[in-house]
Amino acid sequence: MYQIVIKPSAKKELRKLSVQVASSIALKIDSLSKNPRPEGCKKLVNNKEELWRVRVGDYRILYTIDDTVRIVDIQHVGNRRDIYK
Repeated sequence: MYQIVIKPSAKKELRKLSVQVASSIALKIDSLSKNPRPEGCKKLVNNKEELWRVRVGDYRILYTIDDTVRIVDIQHVGNRRDIYK
């Protein structure tokens, strides 16, 4: 099992979402503790951090994975049109 760490800015982004969307994103974040690379996830290219992306409807969760200490660090949560800026 991986430990989930959520950046304060990602928590703030999550609080801005509707309750229904936030709950489905929370379920996906919880599932990342069991499998940090689920089917459909992608590693983002052309960035300094080793960011991964997983989809939840029109929303995206951007995170890093540290396999040595088994941590999934949630960096950003947001709508797909805004998240990559």
